[in-house]
Amino acid sequence: MSSQNTNSRFYRLLEMIPGLVSWNIILFLIWGSILVPRAVAYFVIGFLIFWFYQSFRSAILGIAGYFKIKAAEKTDWYQKYQAERKKRWLEWEKIKHIIIIPNYNESVEKLSENLDCLANQKGIDRHQLIVVLAMEERAADAHQRARALLKKYRHSFGKIIATFHPPDIPGEIKGKASNEAWAAKEVKKIFIDQKGWDINYLTVTSCDADTCFHPHYFAALTYYFARDPKRYLKFWQSPIFWYKNLDRVPAPIRIVGVIGNIIYIAHLKDPEGLFFNYSAYSLSFKLLDDVGYWDTDIIPEDWHIFLQCFFAKKGKVTVEPIFLPTNIDAPEGKTYFEALKNRYLQCQRHAWGATDIPYAIERARHSPDVPLLPKLLRIYKLIETHLIWSTNWFILTLGALLPPLLNPQFFQTSLGYNLPKFARSLLTVCLIALIIIIFLDNRLKPKNQTNSNWLQKLIYLFQWFLMPIATLFMSVLPGLDAQTRLLLGKRLEYRVTKKY
Repeated sequence: MSSQNTNSRFYRLLEMIPGLVSWNIILFLIWGSILVPRAVAYFVIGFLIFWFYQSFRSAILGIAGYFKIKAAEKTDWYQKYQAERKKRWLEWEKIKHIIIIPNYNESVEKLSENLDCLANQKGIDRHQLIVVLAMEERAADAHQRARALLKKYRHSFGKIIATFHPPDIPGEIKGKASNEAWAAKEVKKIFIDQKGWDINYLTVTSCDADTCFHPHYFAALTYYFARDPKRYLKFWQSPIFWYKNLDRVPAPIRIVGVIGNIIYIAHLKDPEGLFFNYSAYSLSFKLLDDVGYWDTDIIPEDWHIFLQCFFAKKGKVTVEPIFLPTNIDAPEGKTYFEALKNRYLQCQRHAWGATDIPYAIERARHSPDVPLLPKLLRIYKLIETHLIWSTNWFILTLGALLPPLLNPQFFQTSLGYNLPKFARSLLTVCLIALIIIIFLDNRLKPKNQTNSNWLQKLIYLFQWFLMPIATLFMSVLPGLDAQTRLLLGKRLEYRVTKKY
């Protein structure tokens, strides 16, 4: 079942869930403070305890992930393969990696950064890398840019080809998903159907024009793919960092970027294993082909393709981490405010992933062969992520203040008097988790971005006073914006984040 087959009235009601619940939570803080302040107080206390738990959980898992990264960077993956190899492992040399790079109007220079990172892969024969420049036919100078890149990198990989996604295909939404679906189908036609390549030895990696994989990423991917008997039911995910340009973007973008970097590591160390693949990820070509490639009528494609595979394979699909950081660009602009606008629009596009909630619920209803508990846990994770995304700031910042402020009589009670104090105390303790995040960021960032003098260090520390404002405008409001549009039936147009 593709998302194109989910246009029923019931599905439309499901689409309204994220916006309805988010706005009801936010408005409950106001009208509830007047009418039922005690209920608001207990709700806020419960959320504060949850936030306290999640903050330290993320910090602790972030530390564990940091050590996993350091260990992975020291690993010789081919040597590890040779030492551990067993009879049923795939042969290292036969594995090929299809790397699809969807792009629109990105320059030759920007795409060259990605291709240079791929050309510098270590521990693996670069002839095992098959690069696909997934161009948009409608983009300006698409063929000229493709020819320039094909010529420049013709000897750098096993193969490098360009595909051109036709415009205005009925039922498609312009964006990454439709472009890379077209590219992947072209790859199957050229290399599998015509040249007879064995699909069982192929992985496919989805990335963006600005993606720079760790030099040992594809060696590690080869190791994990070769050894895993469940390789055709797996995604592989590395931590995604914004370190390529994080030192030159506005402070509000840098703040959400640093927090996001460490939270991504923590997600990969989640012992519950409920994390999703995102941004740049790999899977077997066989799995992708089995599910019919990416749905072409969606905007955010990463969590969605996981859900496609999860339900198609009876809930047996999982994501395995590869602790080798992948660097991408933070949103930029020609001016300070253009950069902020670009970050807002990028976050709004990511938050449109709330459409995966109704999709998952509908697929769950029609997938009796998927065990109930895995279905419920995946749906819960989707709902939790998107609801906290759009409401956390209001609960944490205003939740403890509004009941005593809007209801003076409640302020005279013990609960009303102590609620703001309790909130301040708990959030103050949560600063320890933030300090851990800042410390880990300082240890992980490239040396050329390390603050070398006392003035830079002072400015870096001072920026954290902007965190409440930064998270509101660079994360919470664009998330709420996307959910509100979905609630009102206003579709979102795919906009490529500008890279400079």
